Amino acid sequence: MAEKIDVYFDYACPWAWGSQVWLDQVRDELGDDLEIRWKYFPLEQVNAVDPTFKLWEQPNDGSSSSLRSFQAVHAAARQGKDAFEKMHAALYLKRHQDGRNLGKQDVLEAAAADAGLDIEEFRKDLESDEVFAHVQDHFTEGTKLGVFGTPTIMFENGEGAYLQVNFRELPKDPVVFWEEFVTTVRDRPEVREIKRPQKPRS
Repeated sequence: MAEKIDVYFDYACPWAWGSQVWLDQVRDELGDDLEIRWKYFPLEQVNAVDPTFKLWEQPNDGSSSSLRSFQAVHAAARQGKDAFEKMHAALYLKRHQDGRNLGKQDVLEAAAADAGLDIEEFRKDLESDEVFAHVQDHFTEGTKLGVFGTPTIMFENGEGAYLQVNFRELPKDPVVFWEEFVTTVRDRPEVREIKRPQKPRS
């Protein structure tokens, strides 16, 4: 039976990028034994100062790079699961490798081209605000589970963890690390938190 996980993410987060690359490596090796469901969790909403602010209630005018990036990957998903996965990776690369603003139309179209999408279809689907409701649902669901940041990986038994994988030095043995993560997080509910000490900067 496949292991099913929900991964709460935001393209703005470099740690989420590290986990995306690592989990893709794991899935490449495990195949159908790992099913990943990506869940929108905008840090713009997490960090909002105004308690009445709701990102998903904002106008569909491209002013939020978080919403725009979610619209982009949602538009890609209309072209199939493979298109979604390629666009998902391409958006992270544009943001964290190239340092581009995912709120910009030309950047999103460049990512779509890198992902091999039909650009005309992508442009049309990008205008839809359909994903806004999904963002609300995913964020609400995540906060009820105690999710506070990205990436957070949740297992079917209700256990989960916020994880920072070093995007500059990914695990050399991705599946071994995955198995260790599963054992610690899913199967050891008595482990509440692991946090490395931070040496002061000289």
